Amino acid sequence: MYIYPDNLKSKATLWLWELRDIGIVGIGCLISVFALAQLGFILPIVFTAAYAFLSIRIEDTSILDFIRYALQFFVLRQQTYDWGMRIEAR
Repeated sequence: MYIYPDNLKSKATLWLWELRDIGIVGIGCLISVFALAQLGFILPIVFTAAYAFLSIRIEDTSILDFIRYALQFFVLRQQTYDWGMRIEAR
């Protein structure tokens, strides 16, 4: 018996994350453990945990997506509006 997802074009997910995010968190955990064991440096664990929390997907959106969209809207892309009448040439 096969169970197919409702939307076959949707991205692959596992638990609450996309597979890409699980890969990033896994590699981040490995680097964090090595940094903690060899250097006593805890900052990579904090970044990995923060990324794992922000990338949790609920109803196909995450907090990280919202932050990314807000940054693009308010900071990265200039919002311009042209007011005035347009004269059409005939």
